[in-house]
Amino acid sequence: MRNMSPWWIRVPVIFFLIFGLMEYFIDSGDKPAFIEYPITLLFMLMVLFILIGIELILKSVENVMFQTLSPEAQKRYLETKSKQWEWKWGKEFWEKMTGNKPIEEEKEIILDHNYDGIRELDNNLPPWWVYMFYATIIFGVVYLARFHVFNDYTQNEEYEQEVAEAMIAIEEYKKTAKGLVDANTVELLTEASDIKAGATIYSSSCVACHMPDGGGGIGPNLTDEHWILGGGIKNVFHTISEGGRDGKGMIAWKQTLKPVEIAQVASFILSEINGKVPANPKAAEGEIWTGE
Repeated sequence: MRNMSPWWIRVPVIFFLIFGLMEYFIDSGDKPAFIEYPITLLFMLMVLFILIGIELILKSVENVMFQTLSPEAQKRYLETKSKQWEWKWGKEFWEKMTGNKPIEEEKEIILDHNYDGIRELDNNLPPWWVYMFYATIIFGVVYLARFHVFNDYTQNEEYEQEVAEAMIAIEEYKKTAKGLVDANTVELLTEASDIKAGATIYSSSCVACHMPDGGGGIGPNLTDEHWILGGGIKNVFHTISEGGRDGKGMIAWKQTLKPVEIAQVASFILSEINGKVPANPKAAEGEIWTGE
């Protein structure tokens, strides 16, 4: 008969073994391989189904063979199988690490004093505790040698290095994080989704003063080359965010719109409004913008 571990142990072990090998050999970045490459998950599931199928076949064969045995042989087989699944090494490891004495042997370590019928056992420290204590001593020796004898890096140096790395990571993130832009880091957005979002914002917040075609009404004409507070994505972003001229002009939209929304509507104005011919253009105001 088979001498194998139960399927509910064997299948997960093989599953995670395959998963570990895939994670080791497949460079999937920050995401697990089965998320970055779904085909790997399909492969792992296929292997699982195959293993379960093999298990069911072996179980069926085992049952057929069991029926061919005599009653005495069946009894011996069942007794052997019940002992086979006993977690012997786990029990032995637990007993070794705890160092507990069986109840029948406690008389060997019982102390003489007696308090109203309560007696105390003279147990040794658990081996797991002793091993951890030795490990802390070894760690302390290595730490002392590394940082106080051979003068490895200090905590201040480690802190400064990690802060520098974090600042670099933040700056890199800001380059691609639309929601963190400001007037100094904003760039003209060209993706269709951003232009469409900018058009929606313009229609809901800007047409009342600048007209749907940008020709100007209460607000200035946005289609010509003249700009009161400067053109270009950075100046337009700043004007929308902080508002127009003191005492008159546009309100500051930074309390209403997010930075990414300001960047989107500014990009829409420069890409889709500026340079077009409006139906009823307002007279030019400001100076001609020649470039950043």
